[in-house]
Amino acid sequence: MAAVDFKKEFPDLYLPKAAPSLIDVPPMTFIMIDGQGDPNEEEGAYAAAVGLLYALSYTIKMSKMGGAAPAGYFEYVVPPLEGLWWMAGDVPGVDFHRKDQFCWTGMIRQPEFVTEDVFRAACEAAARKKKLDTAPARLARFEEGLCVQCMHVGPYDAEPATVEKMERFIKDNGLVLDLSPARKHHEIYLGDPRKTAPDKLKTVIRHPVKR
Repeated sequence: MAAVDFKKEFPDLYLPKAAPSLIDVPPMTFIMIDGQGDPNEEEGAYAAAVGLLYALSYTIKMSKMGGAAPAGYFEYVVPPLEGLWWMAGDVPGVDFHRKDQFCWTGMIRQPEFVTEDVFRAACEAAARKKKLDTAPARLARFEEGLCVQCMHVGPYDAEPATVEKMERFIKDNGLVLDLSPARKHHEIYLGDPRKTAPDKLKTVIRHPVKR
């Protein structure tokens, strides 16, 4: 049986067009890590968080190899890295000129069979086998709700142009941008910046809205 690829199974969530569109995002389970600071800092907090997110996600994916696959396990492709972004002081939105003031939640979606017990087992395995400090990570159900999203193609620093296009769509369609301490600027990374030219990077940008 072919491995489930969430990007292909749910193209409305992961493969939107380059024109803004409205979507009602269903609740999903994620491994999450919170932090603050410039994501481009070498060996910084964000890089460490991303490394831990992938380590735990692949530990869960490969748990079948130990002969103790979780109940309901199925073959799947680890979903893409995602991030929620805001400014220190809970200022709505993001200021790309002050990356040192970024606050963020790095996160990777998990299949529905990943319960708190499965997550804790993965944390214990990663701590034992890879000597990782898994304390910053948590398993959480994320309910995003009504959003406007758009595919951004190009460098991360060029995102403001796509955000501006989304804001026009929101206004033209009688919606209200709903960025707040509880609802954040959301990005889904479909390309690896280590292997992909900046002008070819694809990032889903998602903003919460209300009618």
